[in-house]
Amino acid sequence: MTADFLLYGVINTLCVVLISPLFVSLVKKVKAWSQGRQGPSVFQTYYTLAKLLKKEVIYSPNTSWIMRITPWVCISAILVASLFVPLVVVTEPVGGIGNIILFLYLLVLARFFMALSGLDAGSAFGGMGSSREMSISAVIEPTTIIVFAALAFVFKSLNLIDMVTVAAAAGIPVSPTLILIGISLFIILIVETSRIPVDNPETHLELTMIHEGMILEQSGRNLALMELSAAIKQTLLMAVLINLLVPWGLATTLSFASIAVALCLFAAKGAILALVIGLFESSMAKMRFFRLPSLFMMAFFFSTLTIIIEVFS
Repeated sequence: MTADFLLYGVINTLCVVLISPLFVSLVKKVKAWSQGRQGPSVFQTYYTLAKLLKKEVIYSPNTSWIMRITPWVCISAILVASLFVPLVVVTEPVGGIGNIILFLYLLVLARFFMALSGLDAGSAFGGMGSSREMSISAVIEPTTIIVFAALAFVFKSLNLIDMVTVAAAAGIPVSPTLILIGISLFIILIVETSRIPVDNPETHLELTMIHEGMILEQSGRNLALMELSAAIKQTLLMAVLINLLVPWGLATTLSFASIAVALCLFAAKGAILALVIGLFESSMAKMRFFRLPSLFMMAFFFSTLTIIIEVFS
């Protein structure tokens, strides 16, 4: 492992941890504005995480070791996955870092343990949330694989770092079919981050909650880790969409000036995407559970069409 890659890993991890709560707050702010409310501060998520880190962790007497290790497994898996998606600087990949298949497995690992922890406490809400999450996963994961397979066909690579490097060198979308994949990636982003019309991350209503149901039994530092891992996951999926479609400003050298400029540009592009997500959520109603596959099929259709075009072009 080279010194450049180690430096890339430190920079990428710090950037994703520091900026992820901001995007979460921005989405909430936009939704509040669209509803005629002032909404929370854009730094509210930082305040919430800091408060939770100071609170005591309480476990139900019904829980096992699953509940205790889940927050650490989730944050570890997501932080390792963050090495696969360049945010502000690109470098030569080392080993399997950047591999699409491994990246998806890391996301699935975090989801699997989160669902297990929802069941572990023995509460009705947690079991219901885990059941719904796994039902949705059974449908969306094949679609996610097809979406990333379409990316592999377009860029002729299975490595995300190589894809971003090619996109950064081109400066513009390397293929018109990336527009179709962009729509699919946006749908994957909405589904994977449990947002309307799939789920409402701000509700605790029995009939609607999925993600929140699985973490109801978490508290204190553990809840902070779960919330932070969810925020980082959202940022990583946003980064895939942003840095493949609009890769302008990505740093290609590990200099302070280029990285600072790239971070500012990524924050600006991420803020625009957060604005789009907030407006999209505000314009949609939550879909009935059994109508969700129709949304997933849109992403599946565009990605399959992309693969067909790339194969026969």
